[in-house]
Amino acid sequence: MPRARTRPTSRDVAREAGVSQAAVSLVLGDKWRGRVSETTAERVREAARTLGYRPNLAARNLRLGRTRTVLLVVPALTTEFFAGVYTGAARVASRHGFGVVLYPSPEGIGPARDPFASAQAALDGVIASSMAAEALTAIRGDQLPLVMLDSDPAAGGVTVNLDITDGVRQVTEHLLGLGHRRFLHLGADVPSWTFEVRARELEARLRRVAGTSLRTARSPISIKGAEAAAEAALSGHRPTAVVCDDDQLAAGVYKAARRLGLRVPADLSVTGMDDLALATAIDPELTTVRLDAELFGERGMEALLAVLNGEKPSGTSIPVHLEVRGSTTRVP
Repeated sequence: MPRARTRPTSRDVAREAGVSQAAVSLVLGDKWRGRVSETTAERVREAARTLGYRPNLAARNLRLGRTRTVLLVVPALTTEFFAGVYTGAARVASRHGFGVVLYPSPEGIGPARDPFASAQAALDGVIASSMAAEALTAIRGDQLPLVMLDSDPAAGGVTVNLDITDGVRQVTEHLLGLGHRRFLHLGADVPSWTFEVRARELEARLRRVAGTSLRTARSPISIKGAEAAAEAALSGHRPTAVVCDDDQLAAGVYKAARRLGLRVPADLSVTGMDDLALATAIDPELTTVRLDAELFGERGMEALLAVLNGEKPSGTSIPVHLEVRGSTTRVP
């Protein structure tokens, strides 16, 4: 996880721009007109941008009763999961006089406006998904009070996590109980702690059961990408169960199975993770681990509020639940 660095001060901006701290205060407070020149004002703004300086307005906003602002940094909004995270975070934030600005990582959606580009931005803290850690570093979000979602607690800092380990346990026990021993893991091709946990836990649990085998294939988180990856993986030694890191990957497996003449679940049991709306839109409905996105957002916001209040947030994981539906059955 990105480590916090020393925040630049107005004195640093003044030194960089070659002006007084009073001039910096006037420019960044938008009170410079008639007091300093346009050239000087632009020099101050450029220095602030270069240094990544933002006024720490949290205390003043609290004193004046103004709405404070938190940044939520997430991957590109390709599913409703992170929309749910935003909804939960915004719900808690509104009860405490905060607003939430959503910053989707630019990858896959084109350039996004840098919310830190303006030195006027009154951002008190950041909640960020570990899947968007690179975007977090690029926008200097790691210089503010920070709560990481789905991130390694051992890396330090404040984290809020779903109990993914238990989710994998529930999936594994369900499939083993149905007699499955030949497994394919269709993993998300995303360098993120949460997906590393899924792969590691699945391998560890299957290793404890004699006669099991596990192969792994990787796919981008998209139905089309998963279809291609699954078709290639299923064309060789065929598993009886496919464990997917995401519901979209599971939908891709459905399409690949159909192309290969395989029936779900008669020939191939399939499980997902998330419980998106997609899970009950496909046929048969998908057995998947329900991750409560809104509760995830709520807990993330509560943790950040605790940090801003100088308190220690609770480090408990959020429970998850396996929804058993029609995509899994006993091995014939």
